[in-house]
Amino acid sequence: MTLSPSSVLIDQWAPSRAATRDVLSVVGFALLTALLAQLRIDLPYSPVPITGQTFAVLLAGAVLGMRRGFASQATYLALGAMGAPVFAGGLGGPMVLAGPTAGYLCSFPVAAGLLGWLVERGASRSTAKLALSLFASDLLILVSGTVWLALLFGQPARVVLQWGVVPFIVSNVVKVAAVGLTLPRLLKNSRAD
Repeated sequence: MTLSPSSVLIDQWAPSRAATRDVLSVVGFALLTALLAQLRIDLPYSPVPITGQTFAVLLAGAVLGMRRGFASQATYLALGAMGAPVFAGGLGGPMVLAGPTAGYLCSFPVAAGLLGWLVERGASRSTAKLALSLFASDLLILVSGTVWLALLFGQPARVVLQWGVVPFIVSNVVKVAAVGLTLPRLLKNSRAD
């Protein structure tokens, strides 16, 4: 089976049951994000923990494409806003979406959608394009989170960069690399089917 220029990995699985596949994949990636949110490292010098969420966000966009990637993360946020304990530390409720992590969280649907849009346009066919696409989506999350921290706490740029960017550089490079190394292999295996 070959990939058309606009297809993404999820389109290769269960093509005859597209509606069911789409619903299950959106909900599945929302739940994966919730699960990886529980992988949490609290930092004594930042109000924002390191979590596995970014990995799930990037994977959702890369595997599901723009619309479904966006929908998966919007579903995740909706579940959390309704009180489901899906955010880091088992938290839920609308107050989390007004706290220190709100800027990061609210950018998840857009970041997944952006990456999905880029993958739909062929970014996954080139290692360099995929790497740039992953970093662009990850950068969107970091910028949104840092801007929100600046607005919320009214601290100078130096402080919010120390809180919102510096602690995440290494872990985000690892997450970007993990998605970047995983997706081409999945695509290659899908093409071989």
